[in-house]
Amino acid sequence: MSLVDDIDIPDDADPEEAAAIVAAIGAHMRDQAVAAAAAEEAGDEETWQGKQWTFAGRIEGLQGRSIQRVPKGAPTDAWAAASRADRF
Repeated sequence: MSLVDDIDIPDDADPEEAAAIVAAIGAHMRDQAVAAAAAEEAGDEETWQGKQWTFAGRIEGLQGRSIQRVPKGAPTDAWAAASRADRF
C-alpha cells in the first residue's frame, strides 16, 4: 500500500488538484522527516546541562569574580567558553 492509497482525495477534484494534494502531503512528510533527523542529530550535541555550576565555580576561583549564570547559548567547548567568560 502506498501513500497515494491512504489519501482521501475529493471526488470532484480534477487531476491537477489531486496531484497538488499529493505533492503537498508528500512535501509535508518530507519536511517532518528532515526535522526528525535534525532533532536526532541535535540530541548528540554537548550542552551545559549540569555543568553550569562547575564552570561558574571555576571562573570564581580563577578570576575572583562571581557570575550569575552561564548563558545557554555559550559555547560548550571549554576553551571557547573561557575566552568569552568576561561577557557572562
